[in-house]
Parts: sequence; C-alpha cells; structure tokens
Amino acid sequence: MFMNNVNIYEDTEAVLKYPMGGYEMLVHGEVMRGKYRYSLEKPEPFVPGKITPVSFKIGDVAHTFKKGHRIMVQIQSSWFPLVDMNPQTFVNIYKANRKDFHKSTIRIYHDSQHPSFLVLPVWKN
Repeated sequence: MFMNNVNIYEDTEAVLKYPMGGYEMLVHGEVMRGKYRYSLEKPEPFVPGKITPVSFKIGDVAHTFKKGHRIMVQIQSSWFPLVDMNPQTFVNIYKANRKDFHKSTIRIYHDSQHPSFLVLPVWKN
C-alpha cells in the first residue's frame, strides 16, 4: 500500500493567468506495506472480502497549502518502478516468481458503518 499526498493547484482562472494553474505536485510519498500494518516482526495477510481497518501515520511535512489549493491522497498497491513490484499475494516479494503475481482490487470504505478519514494538523500564523 502506498500513499501519496499531492498538491493540486487551483485550476480556475489561474490556468489562464499562470502557467502553474492546474499543476499537480507530489508533496510527500510514503510506502507502507499492508502486510506490516500491525507489526514489522509478524506480517499478516489481508483476508479477501473482509473489511480491515488500517491506520497509517505519515511523517511530518512542512508544507504550505495556500487558499484555493486542494489535497489529493492516492492509495495504491504498487509504485513500480520506484518501489519493487507487488505480487498482490502473501509471499516473499524478493523470491516471487511469475505465478505469484495476481491482479487485485483495493476498496476504501467510506460509508456510515465504515467511515474513513484523514487527520490533518493545521498550523496558523
């Protein structure tokens, strides 16, 4: 599982006035393998079809988001070629062979029974 915070510049009139209008910029990229979500010493596989809460803290990022900026968070199962390929199976990635690689679907639940949320600290001058 990989999370990317992306700063998206306002894409209204700014696109016409400024060449950066509508530009997306990676502010912070962080890797967290889902199988280590509870412990680095004892990896656990996800159970297909079972909703599993995952808590993830990203290290501090000192970044200013100006009025009109938006934040996009991407959650994905692979960030290849920046990070090694993910076979999507509970195997040793470094010893995986072709048959270990499978297509997977990631679902993020965000309804009243399964709320998802982000906690963003805000510092104001």
